[in-house]
Amino acid sequence: MLADYIAQMIEEMLNEGNGTLELQRNEMATRLGCVPSQISYVISSRFTPERGYMIESRRGGGGCIRIVRKQLGRDEYLMHFFCAIGESIEEVEAIAYLKNLYGNGCITERELHLCSAALSNSSLSAIHPSHRASVRADIFKQLILSLM
Repeated sequence: MLADYIAQMIEEMLNEGNGTLELQRNEMATRLGCVPSQISYVISSRFTPERGYMIESRRGGGGCIRIVRKQLGRDEYLMHFFCAIGESIEEVEAIAYLKNLYGNGCITERELHLCSAALSNSSLSAIHPSHRASVRADIFKQLILSLM
């Protein structure tokens, strides 16, 4: 699939650049024979803060996109996620955050499963659906603080 190929290519470029990459979307799209929006889609869907990336976009003068893979210590990494959660978070997003924490060695597999269960929609079924995301965010923040 083209999206997988684009993501793999960006990952390789990040590895070559020691976790930092500046790319021009139009130039990359031309090289790959696709439209620039496909590059944007891959970046916005696969290189997200919950997966450990920071994205900056510069417009004008050809513009470029800067991608940085965060290299943080355990507590710094946990604090980054604490701040990234915000006022509300959906189950799918929370699980992505947890998988990233596990993949980076910040939590154990057991902690991953326990936190996933605590943040699931089934665990919050007594909460009205319109309030679950904010309650989940509060619980998730407390879980992160307890892990630090």
